[in-house]
Amino acid sequence: MTAPAVHLWRLLKWGRILARHGALRGIERDPNTPRPVRRIARIARFGARVPQVPRYADAFQAIGPAAIKLGQTLATRPDLVGDEAAHDLLRLQDALPPLPFPVIRQRIESSFGRPLETFFAAFDETPIGAASIAQVHRAITADGRQVAVKVLRPGIEAEFARAIDTYEWAAAQVESMGGEASRLRPRLVIETFKRWTARELDLRREAASASELAEGMQAEPDFMVPQIDWQRTTGKVLTLEWIDGIKLSHRDRIVAAGHDPSLLAGRLIRAFLRQAIAEGFFHADMHQGNLFALPDGRIAAIDFGIMGRIDRRARVWLAEILYGLITGNYKRVAEIHFEAGYVPPHHNVAEFATALRAVGEPMRGLPVKDMSMGAMLDGLFSITRDFDMQTQPHLLLLQKTMVMVEGVARTLDPDINLWDVSAPFVREWIRTELGPEAKIADRLVEDIRTLARLPDLIRNIERRFPAPGGAPPAPPLREIERIRVVGGWRYAAVAVLSGAVGAAIMMYLLS
Repeated sequence: MTAPAVHLWRLLKWGRILARHGALRGIERDPNTPRPVRRIARIARFGARVPQVPRYADAFQAIGPAAIKLGQTLATRPDLVGDEAAHDLLRLQDALPPLPFPVIRQRIESSFGRPLETFFAAFDETPIGAASIAQVHRAITADGRQVAVKVLRPGIEAEFARAIDTYEWAAAQVESMGGEASRLRPRLVIETFKRWTARELDLRREAASASELAEGMQAEPDFMVPQIDWQRTTGKVLTLEWIDGIKLSHRDRIVAAGHDPSLLAGRLIRAFLRQAIAEGFFHADMHQGNLFALPDGRIAAIDFGIMGRIDRRARVWLAEILYGLITGNYKRVAEIHFEAGYVPPHHNVAEFATALRAVGEPMRGLPVKDMSMGAMLDGLFSITRDFDMQTQPHLLLLQKTMVMVEGVARTLDPDINLWDVSAPFVREWIRTELGPEAKIADRLVEDIRTLARLPDLIRNIERRFPAPGGAPPAPPLREIERIRVVGGWRYAAVAVLSGAVGAAIMMYLLS
């Protein structure tokens, strides 16, 4: 177990870097920040030259790989770090200097247990990308296929373990202070980050996620997931089909290649809705660098380390909330929040509906290009404090991805409106999943499952209440008022009662 002094030393060192970039200014000025935290922030910036405009992303990048990933997590929490910080953290990039090829070769060969040439006919020593956790190389397999090979950086697991250990300790200290810090549930934020990281540090998990996503997206032929080369994949090395396309961040090249940016934007939004609402399993890192336009007009995705999952009940609520906001049915949106338990029951549904209207209505009359899903989410975050809404960890990735997808779509088509593109899909899904036919089908399935459980239920009852044996049933005993005996009298009463029962038994045996 790491000593508290070690955690404090790490926090002060990281805090000093954050302070030099002005990243602690918001914490100091926020009246909801616990006083001890404000005091530590002031100590961390003592003697530092603080810039006028905070550079949050630069600060996390300077701290190291684990901080980069934590910053990407905090970018989903404007309620926790503020709108300005969350927006700046969205520009965090994983780009780091690449490792020398001999180090990568040793990592691959130790993972496979055989020489590199056994698996690859050619291997490009210069990486096409170097990120905080891994770097990627282009290669050709022994059977002539072009592939991308992702290799974990050596020592990255231990580095992340140390950092997360301190993050957990710090979050526990802050949450124990109560008040606003407790409502924002920082320990759950770090636990969510820990789970994301565990998936990213095991490349077999990433490969499995890609495979599962490919199965779920068969209904969307315009969205492509590269195939996994399982024979050349381990926990430290991931080999997958090479993607030959144009990154969606290069709009000019996309247009020059003859693609319709508006069509690509619509396909991207529909693909995201299919993943999040219909399948409940979605790519949660859909930034421009991970999305490509293929020559045939399809969109391809890479980097499946961060994936989100939502159960069916939450997806039904989500679809109804989205459709309610699209159509202006704020009363229904408020009711769903109460049904889902997102808002504590001591609040008033009508008051919450009015608060939602205050967020949604100002946007309804705006031109299409000025409406924003991100602004809508920011507005929703602003009312969480008034209605004691706790963080919903299972929706953090979804909120982040919705904003990210809208940003990519707007880069392709500045006039696109996520609401307008989403409405037909959401409406059809609600009709299919919540219409009369669906409700009847759900009820039939539930009743059949209940009938199937009846034999087990009867057997459990028989075990709990077995058939009577050879002894006759005990006669009914009348109720006798019990006197509460406390202290030393309890032991005296037990002794007297035991003695009386013992004497009665001896008299019966001698008679």
